[in-house]
Amino acid sequence: MATDQSTRYIFLVDDEPIQNEMLKDYIGERFPYKIKTFESGEDAIKEISLNPAIAVLDYHLNSHLPNAQNGVEVLKSFKEMNPETQVIMLSGQDKLEVAIDSMKYGAYDYVIKGETAFSRMENILNNINELRSVKETNNTYKKVIGMLGVAIVIVLVLSVYLVMKFKSYSGI
Repeated sequence: MATDQSTRYIFLVDDEPIQNEMLKDYIGERFPYKIKTFESGEDAIKEISLNPAIAVLDYHLNSHLPNAQNGVEVLKSFKEMNPETQVIMLSGQDKLEVAIDSMKYGAYDYVIKGETAFSRMENILNNINELRSVKETNNTYKKVIGMLGVAIVIVLVLSVYLVMKFKSYSGI
């Protein structure tokens, strides 16, 4: 299935469908992403070809299905297959080790489920969008500077050529 390059996806991966739906509604009202929800990391990985800009992963994805991958395993797979995807880990655990583990494997941030989780998620998404905008601006500047460099080289080569040509005609 061919995807429109301008379509930006957020993957919400949580084995609790109610959590997925609430977060989908919250994000959908505030951000112009196409949102896909998944109840397992394995299902989300099958769709990685959509190149999600952001993935929100529950830390305990294997709480209902013991044989399923946990959030950190899915995080590692996402980062290996699509390093540009910004991954936000979501967990009911308020433990420093969980946050450190998530960040160690490339999570952009870690959010604890609770009454402030959605507003925190909104702030993180705003930060990710700002980072993306800065990177795009930086890439545009790099391209412009590169083209200016090529133009300067062409002008210099052409100038040297014309000076040499002028010298050969005038006998100098």
